[in-house]
Amino acid sequence: MRLPALVAVIVIGLTGCGRLVPDGRSQSQKPPPVRSGTVVSPNADTRQCLARLGAQGSQFDPVPDAYYGGGCSTLGTINLTSLQGDESRFSVSNLRKVSCPLAEAFARWARYGVDRAARQEFGSPLARIETYGSYSCRNIAGSRKRSAHAQAQAIDIAAFVLADGQRITLLDGWNGTPRERAFLRVAFKSACKRFGTVLGPDYNAAHANHFHVELGGGGFCR
Repeated sequence: MRLPALVAVIVIGLTGCGRLVPDGRSQSQKPPPVRSGTVVSPNADTRQCLARLGAQGSQFDPVPDAYYGGGCSTLGTINLTSLQGDESRFSVSNLRKVSCPLAEAFARWARYGVDRAARQEFGSPLARIETYGSYSCRNIAGSRKRSAHAQAQAIDIAAFVLADGQRITLLDGWNGTPRERAFLRVAFKSACKRFGTVLGPDYNAAHANHFHVELGGGGFCR
């Protein structure tokens, strides 16, 4: 974890909004509503998550909490830039404003389910995971329900780049060479063990080019 990010977390924690019910206020008196764009301090769970993520060797910058209205928010989120594998570090592209608990699960999956599968199938460690990002204030396609992306609780993964230069995309590799197929299916099955919802190319045409992973969903993997 970068030093400026650590200082920012400490400063935010010291200058936060304080208690929801300050001294002298009746429990029956509700605090004023949080307005769109209001920045709030991270809670204890988020601070602990940031500490664990840093201990895993991940590099990231904490992002101040904010509400955007319409059911969209980024609470306890980070900008995640790189992760630690068994033997080397690899980068993560385009992953901005992802929730810390999801990033923590993503880091474990990337190391144990993807990096190791890459070395087993191709003899080369992972160099980069390419994503379509996490936060997006939108509904689930075809519904009026907010997507997990609207709270930065989902990640869309598009491709994996190996240290030897090979690039395996979901769009071409899912039904590509035998090695590509084997690698991507190992990564998919591993994701199903770590996330509550995993959607891939076999789910529908909208997911032909990426894995969608989120913590919620109760074990839906397709």
